[in-house]
Amino acid sequence: MSYRLGVDVGGTFTDLLLINEESGQTYTAKVPSTPHDSSVGVLNGIARICDESGVDPKQIGRVMHGTTVATNAVLTGKGAVVGLITTAGYEDTLQVARSYCPGGLGGWVSFVKKPLLAPLELTIGAIERLDADGGVVTPLDEQALRESLQTLRGKGRIEALTICFINSYMNGAHEQRAREIAAEIFTDVPISISSEVVPEMQEYERTETTVVNSYVRPEVANYVANLQAALDDKMGSDTQLSILRSDGGLASARASGESPVNLLMSGPAGGVSGAIYFCSRAGYDNILTFDMGGTSTDVALIQESRARVRRETIVGDVRVRAPSVDVRTVGAGGGSIAFVPELTKALRVGPESAGAVPGPACYMKGGELPTVCDANVVLGYLPSDVQLGGAMQINRDASVAAVQTVADAMGIELMEAAEGIIRIVNEAMFGALRLVSVEQGYDPRDFALVGFGGAGPLHANALGILTDAWPVIVPPGPGVLCAYGDATTQVQDEAARTYLTMAGDISDQQLLADLAELTTRAGESLLADGIPSDEHQVTYQADLRYAGQAFQITVDFTEAELKARGISLLTDQFDAEHEQLFTFKLGDGHEILMIRAVVKARGKAIAERVVGSASSSLADCKLHDSRFYYQSAWHDAAIYNRDLLHPGLVVPGPAIVSEMDSTTVVLPGYAAAVDAVGNLLINPA
Repeated sequence: MSYRLGVDVGGTFTDLLLINEESGQTYTAKVPSTPHDSSVGVLNGIARICDESGVDPKQIGRVMHGTTVATNAVLTGKGAVVGLITTAGYEDTLQVARSYCPGGLGGWVSFVKKPLLAPLELTIGAIERLDADGGVVTPLDEQALRESLQTLRGKGRIEALTICFINSYMNGAHEQRAREIAAEIFTDVPISISSEVVPEMQEYERTETTVVNSYVRPEVANYVANLQAALDDKMGSDTQLSILRSDGGLASARASGESPVNLLMSGPAGGVSGAIYFCSRAGYDNILTFDMGGTSTDVALIQESRARVRRETIVGDVRVRAPSVDVRTVGAGGGSIAFVPELTKALRVGPESAGAVPGPACYMKGGELPTVCDANVVLGYLPSDVQLGGAMQINRDASVAAVQTVADAMGIELMEAAEGIIRIVNEAMFGALRLVSVEQGYDPRDFALVGFGGAGPLHANALGILTDAWPVIVPPGPGVLCAYGDATTQVQDEAARTYLTMAGDISDQQLLADLAELTTRAGESLLADGIPSDEHQVTYQADLRYAGQAFQITVDFTEAELKARGISLLTDQFDAEHEQLFTFKLGDGHEILMIRAVVKARGKAIAERVVGSASSSLADCKLHDSRFYYQSAWHDAAIYNRDLLHPGLVVPGPAIVSEMDSTTVVLPGYAAAVDAVGNLLINPA
């Protein structure tokens, strides 16, 4: 019997999902996150899920993990001390940047630029120069470099080193030689070179990305190594640890330690992967997702069961050239704090969150401030006799006391204040959904809406009303769906090359040959992790623009499609996407900026899970009667056990569907059907 384990660390809870690969049976667990050291929460969760399932930890062969270690290092400014080596004369690249100021012209008044991740006093210039085609203009002065490195070493506090030379994306020889020299002097320091991390044009972006890779590398490498050692001790040395990448693929423990810049959006990518996994099996290929956790809500748009991937990742005010699922985040979570400013007396919700510690008032862990979770408890959407995470009791009296402070501050009734909190947070999430749909040229009514995360199903029906996107889908195990995404994703890597060629000037054969070379490079990483070439799946990407444009659009294609249609495949896809986004297309003058090969390991099939018992009636699934407050009135509602629901049953609203990791609210006038995959499909009755 073999098992795989998905683990996702959130701001409030750490979610775990254990899958029997042969039977499809699943076990779930939620434990409080441990912000001081997230690995503690992971190990606590593994102990709980193995204890509750009766599964021997040594039967778990693969652990797939979504982590926020890299993200938190950037957000908190607690990364490594980074030394930077540039081409002489380019030492100020990070300082000059792109003259970007958040907030537009008004931002210049209040914007305070954060310290550089690689400070100027730890930056040196190497005497070398390559031309735009990668040819050597000035050879690398090795002796001068050694002297500069010795001086840098004498400052005594370098924890990671970055090398980024001008035009090295065309020829990495100078960077590679500089790394060899630096390794002789900095023998115990990880060294990142831009020609390997991000071999793309644009000097600032390439430098910033490679510096960020160095900035988070020691902490991520230590975290992964320590977690792997703990897993080996608990499960045996054959356990494979993989970390979720920002683009939705998996990286081996080795690869994630070397290129942690690809992990900055690891957490949100898991939920998108999990949503695609369940919805595609149910025939829903075009979906809008919203993942509502304890601290924030992440939203994304999926077309043809494929997530939109951006070629950059943004964390705080750091913007790097690393692929990530196009997820937009808003500070609206179950732990978001409601407050009434003294000056305006207008109710506000978030972005500050109660987090895991002290948490919402109803958790009875020391929190006293009113949160979205407390408002849900007061309204009855989250009944006080439903346990969170299967073990955590909630206290309605504490929630009432917390929300009453909002009501008193506004001079309104308790229930009106609680409903106001929910309406505000729903509108905030609706605004985020508009960012990925309406503002990108898509009509939400052409998509199904998928709600998940610990708090998502509580708000899913209401968000469906706002977006008019039906059905509203609540996947199985919505509170641990990110962990499901982690557990069902494939290991992948990619290789890229700057092309800068007009589409009309390149032949199909030349493009295929260049892509084949990239395929070999990308596959080397998987081979190093013991994945044979016959298990590799390859797709291609190209970044195109109209000549003279300052931005590009990425198109995806396969070798078979390119052979069938030629380069017109790329230009036609680009034109269609450009028209979708900007309402027009030119039809000619296409320039190919980048090409890349993405190589994935062929996924191992998992048996489909069994959904409920066909012999159960809806009455058999009922736990007890309850009621909740909606649109200024109380409604009698039944609470159902989701584990007993099966295909063919329809749950009429008003109703509450309870499960270990989340709670789904079905509002009056709506009904939830169960499909063959186990999804709840909410539609107007």
